[in-house]
Order: sequence, then C-alpha cells, then structure tokens
Amino acid sequence: MSSVACAGRSVARPAPSCVRSAAPFRETLNNSNVTSKSSHAKRATKRATRSVAAASAAAAPPSAAEHMASAAAALDDPAALEALVEDAVVWASQHGLLVGAGLAEPACAAVHAPLALLPVPYPRATFLRAKAAALAFNAMVDAVARDEAYLQEVLAAAAQEDEFTGRLLRVLRDTAAERAARRDSEGVLAVLRSDYMLHAPTNGLLQVELNTIASSFGCLSTLVSRMHAYLLGRLGASEAERAALPGHNAMDAIADAMGGAAAEYGGQDGVVVMVVQPGERNAYDQQWLQTRLWERHGVRTLRRTLAQIAAEGRLGGDGALQLGGHRVALFYFRAGYTPADYPSETQWDARLLIERSDAFKCPTAALQLAGAKKVQQDLARPGVVERFAASSDDAALLRSFFAGLWGLEDVSEPTTVAVIEDAIQHPDRYVLKPQREGGGNNFYGEEMAARLQEARAAGGGLGAYILMQRILPPAQRSVMVRAGKAVTADTLSELGVYSTYLRRGDRVLLSAEAGTLVRTKAATSDEGGVASGYAVLDSPLLVD
Repeated sequence: MSSVACAGRSVARPAPSCVRSAAPFRETLNNSNVTSKSSHAKRATKRATRSVAAASAAAAPPSAAEHMASAAAALDDPAALEALVEDAVVWASQHGLLVGAGLAEPACAAVHAPLALLPVPYPRATFLRAKAAALAFNAMVDAVARDEAYLQEVLAAAAQEDEFTGRLLRVLRDTAAERAARRDSEGVLAVLRSDYMLHAPTNGLLQVELNTIASSFGCLSTLVSRMHAYLLGRLGASEAERAALPGHNAMDAIADAMGGAAAEYGGQDGVVVMVVQPGERNAYDQQWLQTRLWERHGVRTLRRTLAQIAAEGRLGGDGALQLGGHRVALFYFRAGYTPADYPSETQWDARLLIERSDAFKCPTAALQLAGAKKVQQDLARPGVVERFAASSDDAALLRSFFAGLWGLEDVSEPTTVAVIEDAIQHPDRYVLKPQREGGGNNFYGEEMAARLQEARAAGGGLGAYILMQRILPPAQRSVMVRAGKAVTADTLSELGVYSTYLRRGDRVLLSAEAGTLVRTKAATSDEGGVASGYAVLDSPLLVD
C-alpha cells in the first residue's frame, strides 16, 4: 500500500509497480505513489551509479550530455529504473513538488506532479537567446495593452463570433471612465510566460504563444530543476556536470514581483487576492507563491473565486476594494482565462468590480486581451510589432521568433484563400487556433482541414480563429512519471520563459526575466498542457 499526503495524515491506497507502460501517456493513471524499493532495486541503483562513475574515471571527463546519456542507458535495467523513479517520487513529496490528487474526500490529498525522470538536452545558445528576449516582450506587450483603441479594432471580428472575447472588450468599455480618472496611478503587474519550440527543419526557435494571464508552474518548475540536480548526483554526475542544469528561482522572482506591487500600493493591511477556480488541482504551485510572499514580504494572501469576490467585495468611493475586512492591494489571476470561469453574470460582475478598483491587477483586462491569439497573429504583420516594440533592435529580435501566422476573418482575401488551400492540402503543416487558453482547444490534421473547408464553403465563420505554421520540434527519448508509473517514449519539449513587469502610471518599477519552464509530452500528442494531462514537468540540460 502507498499513501496520499493530506495535511499531516495519509489515506491508504493500492500502489502500482513502477515499470514501463505501453499504455498511451494521455491515459488516466491511478493517483498513487510507487511501491517501496526492493533490495534488488537498491543494488541496481548502486550498480548503475558505479558503472557511470567508472566510465567517467576511465576516460576523459564526459560532457554533461554524455554523462546523462550514460545514466539513461544504465536505466535500461528495470530495477534501476524503479529505484530512481522512487527516488524522484520521494524527493517530490518531501519538497512540495505536488498537485492535487483530484479526490472528493479528502479534498486536500496530493500526489507528486507529473515529471520527467531526467532533464532534456537543450542547445545552450538557443536557450540564452530566448531568455534575452524577455524584457523586449515585457515592453512590447505593455505597449499593446495601453493602446485600447488598437485592441478594440484588431479584436472586433473575433468578438463578433466569440462571446468571451466580446465580453472582455466590454469590460474595457464599461470601466473606461474609472480607469481614465486614475491613469497616472494605474497599477499593473504582468507575470508573462513566452512559450517556444525548436523547429527542426531550420534549427530555429519559434514562439508558440505569449501567456499574459495565469502563467502557471513557476514554482513547480523551480523545484523540478532542483530535483534533476539531485537525481543526476545520485547517478554519479559531478558538480561540474550538474552545472549544465541552469538552475532558476521563478518561485521567488514571481513572489517578489507580487510583493513589490503590494508595497507600491501602500498601507499596512493590504492583501493579495489570488483569483482561483473551484476545485483547483494545481493549488500547490499557487500556494508556494502564498508561502513565499508571506515569508519574504509579510504579505497575506486570500484565495477567492470570482463568485466569492462578487459576494464579499465592497468598492469604496475612493476606488479601494475591501474583501474579508482587508483592503486589496493586488488581484492575481489564476482563473478568469476561459469561458468556463464565467458560468453566470455573477462572475462578470466580479471582473468589473476588480477593474474598477484601484488595486494592482495581474493582469488587467487589457493585458489579458494583449495575449489573445488574434493579437499574436496581427503583431506578425508587416510593421505592427515595430509599432509597439521599444526599439528597432527589440522589434527585430521579437520578429525572429514569429512563426507563420494568418488571420481568417476574410476567407475571400487572396492571401487567405491561398493559405487555406495549402492547409487543406497539407494539414500536417498548420494548426487552427481559437481565442482560448488552457490547452485542448486547437484543431490539427484532418479535423482542421474539415473546419477550413466548411468555412470556405460558408464564406466565413472563422473570424475568432487564426491559422499558425505547425512547429516541428526534434523528438528525444524520455522517461515520464505520472502517479508513480514510468513511461518511456519518444517525446517533444516546449520551453517557457517567465518574466515580470511592474508599472505604476508611467513609472516602470520592474522589468526582469524570471526563470524557465520545460514541458515534455509524448511525440504522438498534439496538445501539451501539464494540468490538462498531456505533458510532464521537465528542465533543460544545456549542451553546446
């Protein structure tokens, strides 16, 4: 039997064996930990460690990538694999690398987060280039968000066909007077994550999307990097070899940005309100921020759904919003990015209340809209990113990451006609994307081709979609661990770069790169979200 952690107690559950599984990775696995390590498995780990160390001593010092390849080969022994999986699961459980177990009772039950057993090799120069672009993206997306006339114009066609986009634009219009009155003191916090994939045909790096709301897994990605350093050490890697793991601390970087917003807001009793979804399984990633915000800045966090904010929130004549007897300094959204978060007018009332308040918002409604897929596509048009970038050098850097992107609001326009025809004839080269976040929303292959054919025959109907060049990353062999079970498969990886940006009126108080995230999924999977069950948390091992 194994146990699921829950606030100092445990719930007994059957434990699966940690062996390779031929089942598809997206299959739902039992939420349980691995069985206790057998003495045979312990001996196998020692043998694997000794064999890797002996190989290192017998020849010239290996590179980090060579050492990891040797370590991975040693895990061909099923007992050694089982032993290292348990090491990973135990480390994750001891260090808070957790997600909710998804049980109705007890609701607080947790299991280790989905994770890759070893880090993925990643080209150093490409990794550093992605990190270097973070400040350019910060400045550009803030400029886009401040140009509300542009947002209204570029999203008008999408709003006609997508009610969710239309409601967010209405929030901007309905709160325009209150926000204009405090333009010089507007409080904005951005926690962005720009996601990229390597494109094998060109050896380039292309942007998948720029997340401007609920950029998750900053805390758990910090822990995954530390776990991988520990596991490589267990397999005999030297300190110099482990240095190829670029450690980061997105956890504290994001918490410090939130603390900076609270301090700039002022007042002794100001609190951060984390806007959350009911029954959130990724609460541990969020609660790490709450813990670090208190430990580093002495700022209290309240967790509230939009419905709770609508019921409890009181907006004063001075713009201050009171909640739970506290003045709110910052609203930090980990919800509100999908129509499912607004099942009634109550939730929209809460969003209006928040936008009308004088609290810092992460993000504002305008900043959320600046991350829309349609805006991403429009920025790629000639001259548009140049309009919003801080400099011509920034514009050139940002444009170098853009994949092919096409709007679909006018399916009779010649360029659009041509790209739709090419996508129908070559569906493996494109992805059809709606104005949605959270994973599981895109159309691929024949399903995409069918949607395009329908729209062409109807003369429209895809104004809320964009067509994007499909990025083709190189496949690598990985061991993915979910609920204590190891699956070895060909995989694809996606790199995310976090950044933080804090502004009060026209004063930029902070703009910084804030850490990284790698998500790895089975090569057979189109989607890539961890929370949605497609991918695992990973970290890069830099190679030259």
